[in-house]
Amino acid sequence: MAGMATPLEVIVSADAGSQLWNLTVFDLHSGSSLLSYRGGNSAARSLTVLRGEFLLSAQLAKNYINVWEIQRKDQLQQKIVCPGMVTCLTASPDGVFLAAGVGEALHLWEVSTGKLLCVLSRHYQDITCLKFTDDGSHFISGGKDNLALVWNLWGVIQLDASQAPEPRHVLSRHSLPITDLHCGCMGAQARVATASLDQTVKVWELSSGELLLSVLFDVEIMSVTCDPCEYFLFCGGSDGNIFQVSLCSQGLVRERSFQSDSEGSQVLKGHGNMVTCLSVSMDGTLLLSGSHDETVRVWDIQSKQSIRCLAHKGPVTNAVIMPAPANMFLPDSRPAVPLPRFSRHLHTTEDEGGEAGEICVRPALYTQKEEETYLQKAEQLHMLMTAVTDRVRGRGFGSNNRMSETAAVYICYDLHSAL
Repeated sequence: MAGMATPLEVIVSADAGSQLWNLTVFDLHSGSSLLSYRGGNSAARSLTVLRGEFLLSAQLAKNYINVWEIQRKDQLQQKIVCPGMVTCLTASPDGVFLAAGVGEALHLWEVSTGKLLCVLSRHYQDITCLKFTDDGSHFISGGKDNLALVWNLWGVIQLDASQAPEPRHVLSRHSLPITDLHCGCMGAQARVATASLDQTVKVWELSSGELLLSVLFDVEIMSVTCDPCEYFLFCGGSDGNIFQVSLCSQGLVRERSFQSDSEGSQVLKGHGNMVTCLSVSMDGTLLLSGSHDETVRVWDIQSKQSIRCLAHKGPVTNAVIMPAPANMFLPDSRPAVPLPRFSRHLHTTEDEGGEAGEICVRPALYTQKEEETYLQKAEQLHMLMTAVTDRVRGRGFGSNNRMSETAAVYICYDLHSAL
C-alpha cells in the first residue's frame, strides 16, 4: 500500500464458491482489488466489522463465526463457536455488543468479556437478518416466520434471567418470510424497511411500529436498502432487476404497486439472477449490488447505469460499501484489546469463562469513571459560554456582533469537542 492514498470507502464482498479466499476488498472508485481475507466461506447477511479492528463473518452452513484481525488478512485469528448454525450476524455500532441469529434464537454477547448476555426466542422459524440502529439503542430481527421484531437493547440486557424479554414492537404485516431489512439514521426515530418473498417491501416507523408504506412488486424481493437521505428505496428482485422507489413523490399513498415512472421510480437492469445484497455510498451517488449471477455491480444512481462489474467465483453472499477502517491498511497495527473467548452458554462455567473474580479489561473508551449527566454538561457549557461572552465584551468586541458571535461559535465548537 506504500505510496497509495487510503481510500475513504471500500467494497467488501464474499461469494459461496471462493476457493482461494473468503472476503475481497475493492476500491470503490477504481474497482481494483486491494486485499483478500483467507479461510472459509461467508454466509449471507453475516459480514460485520467490530471496532474497526476485526472482521467477522459466519461460516456458511456451519456453527461458528470466523474472525480476522483487520490488517492480518492471511490467517484466521479465531473462531467463535455457537450452539448451532449461524444464519445472520451484526455488531453494535460502538462495538460493545455482538448479535447473531442461531436458527430461531437470537444470541447477544458482550464483546469485552465474551459473556453471552441473553438468548431471545421469540421467532418461530430461522432468523434471516439483524440490524442495529445507528445509535445502538435498538436492534431489529427479521425471520422466516414473516415477522420483524424491534428490540430495546437496554430493556433486553437489564432484565433478570427469570423474565423473558419482550420485543418493543412486533411487525407482522408480511405474509411470507422476510429476506432482508434496512435501518435508516436517527436512532430510535429511524425508519426501517423490510423485504419479503411476499413480493412487498414495507417501510415502518421504528418508534411507534406503525406501517408507513407498502410497495407491491411482480417478483419476490431478496434485498433492500436506502440512500442516506432516504430519497429512494432500492429493492433487489429474484429476477435480477433492482427497483428504485421514490420516497419523495407527490400524493404518496400508503399502499401502492411499483410502477416505473418519471418521478424517480426506475428499474436498474444488468444482473442475470437474484439480487442478494444492496448498499449505497455515504454521499448517496453510488449503489452496490451483489447477485447469484456471480457478479458485484457498481451503479451510478443518477444515470441508472452500471459503471463497474466485479466478477466472482460463486453466488455472491455479501457485498457492502463501508468506510475503510484505518487499521485495514496499516500492516503493523494491532487491536487495542484482543477478543476474549466467547461463551456458548448463558451461565458461564469456570472452564469456559476463567476463574471466579477474574477482572475484565475493557477498552479505554468504556473506562469506569463516573459519566457526567447531560444536565451537568449543559451547565458546564453555559458557564463557559457566559465567561466567553464576558471576555469578548471586555475586549471591545461588543459593538461588533458578528465578530463576537463568530468567536463564541468557534469556542462553543471546541467546548462540544471537549465534552
